Amino acid sequence: MKKLALVLILCSFNFKTGIPELNTKILEYLDTVMGKKVDRGECWDLAAGALAYSGAYFDRSSKRTINVYGRLVDPGREEIFPGDLIQFEKVKVQWTKRYTTFNESMEHHTAIVYEVNGPGDFQIAHQNTQHTGRKVGVSNFRLDRVIKGKVMIYRPISKKE
Repeated sequence: MKKLALVLILCSFNFKTGIPELNTKILEYLDTVMGKKVDRGECWDLAAGALAYSGAYFDRSSKRTINVYGRLVDPGREEIFPGDLIQFEKVKVQWTKRYTTFNESMEHHTAIVYEVNGPGDFQIAHQNTQHTGRKVGVSNFRLDRVIKGKVMIYRPISKKE
């Protein structure tokens, strides 16, 4: 039984990069839409398009106020991969560069991890932002800069678990 579980886990990963296969497909999708407007240009339209392209599960059944994009991942205990999805709820981030303090708010926002720079430090792909408008773009996000709100990271899954 343990051998079977190990084989199933190994088969779900892309050996070339160590990134789960569904995440790899989401990254392929992101590369096709970078700099373009996806659907209506809402932030979650990008996530819905990526999940549909990859064949991953997306909870559309419950009219939730918080979107569920797969299996919730604990960034303190698990590795975060490019292709994981991030849901921001009432998040405020703050950081200082030189002598200037910067603040940013994400009341209800969805993004996709595009690159992992290090633990808790990501390049995220998203749209409907002040930086790129309704087109898909990439910006930096660091978990250690969150001063308020909830950040949920999801690993894409092939079916409801």
